Amino acid sequence: MLTKTEKLFSFIFLIIVIAELVCDSVESLNTYHYFTKPLILISLIIFFWKHSQNLDVNTKRFTLLALSFSLLGDILLMFVNTSANFFIGGLIAFLVAHIMYVFVFLKKKSTANNTLPFIVILLLYATILFYFLKDRLDDLMLPVIVYMFVILLMVVAAFSRKGSVSKNSYILVFLGALFFITSDSLLALNKFYAPLPFSSISIMLTYSIAQLFIVFGIKKQQ
Repeated sequence: MLTKTEKLFSFIFLIIVIAELVCDSVESLNTYHYFTKPLILISLIIFFWKHSQNLDVNTKRFTLLALSFSLLGDILLMFVNTSANFFIGGLIAFLVAHIMYVFVFLKKKSTANNTLPFIVILLLYATILFYFLKDRLDDLMLPVIVYMFVILLMVVAAFSRKGSVSKNSYILVFLGALFFITSDSLLALNKFYAPLPFSSISIMLTYSIAQLFIVFGIKKQQ
């Protein structure tokens, strides 16, 4: 399923993610967190840039934009304790990243794939999640609703690729999209509903896996 290059990068990527989890969790190492967290996306950007020669220009461009805006979002969210504006900025950055991914995924949309049942399931999930969040969103109500809509669209777009790309590519991208919505759901619940145990670890792990799987999946689509 993975090439030797992808396995080697996965090992390096795992080390970077573990380093970030340690630096974020251990108070004496918190300063290094400002280096290890951006390094997660920086490593993905470099890897994708070097190993995406098989892809068309637009797919490569939009994927790099998605990763770059994700990196920007990561950096902005590191400063949320300084000002609430950093959270809004991070939200917008990831919103744009998801839109870039939607463009990439829809380029390989299968017309024979019935997405309606899956959309219904996602809407049910989003409704339940929103029920837990709504009372504490306040001024962020509209931005969060828009963000939820876009990430649901991203997941549906990932699902719609089934049958038009290789099985490996489809599975990796779709799993990546599911990990992404899981990570964002955990982040939202932790911020707006109630603190979750080991939230920083679970959010970062699911987010890192999401980005890694999506990159590998897009790389394998041709």
